[in-house]
Formats: sequence, C-alpha cells, structure tokens
Amino acid sequence: MKNPLIIVGFAVSLALAGGVSYYASSQPDGLEKVAGDVGFLDSAEESAVKDSPLAEYGIAGVENERISGGLAGVIGVASTAAVSFAIFYGMRRFNKSRP
Repeated sequence: MKNPLIIVGFAVSLALAGGVSYYASSQPDGLEKVAGDVGFLDSAEESAVKDSPLAEYGIAGVENERISGGLAGVIGVASTAAVSFAIFYGMRRFNKSRP
C-alpha cells in the first residue's frame, strides 16, 4: 500500500476492537435502554439472528468472554474493512474505465 497511515489505522482498529472491547459497558445498548425506560421492552420479539455466530457481541461457542468479545471485534473490523476495500476498489476501477 502506498499510504502507511491506512495500515497503521487498520492495526489500531484491530487492537482496539480486540483488546479494549472487553472493557465496554455492560449496560444494555441504546435501543434496549430506551425500550426498558419507555416500557416496550416486553413486547420485543426474539431476533431471527439470535443464534448467529456473532450474536450478542461475542463468538458462539467460545466460553471465555474476553476472547469471545475480542474475536468478535476483530472479525467485525476485518469484515468492514474488506467490504469497504471492495467497494472503493470497484468504484476506482469503474471510474478509470469511463471515458
């Protein structure tokens, strides 16, 4: 890569997602908090993806919470970076092919 800042930024993102994510708040996320405060949390239905491998900010089957959350964070950062790279690479190739 021509720009080392991208590599450094990606490495920092991976380190934060893998290492610092364990120290995130154990409180419910914003939507759950509001649903509980307003009173419609009990009417919520089970999610269709509740049994997915990355449900609840962790990896299914990994017992250690720290490792589970860290791996989920790293997988999230890596997959987001891969999709972003593919989109921007495709846009760049498309723009070069235009007259």
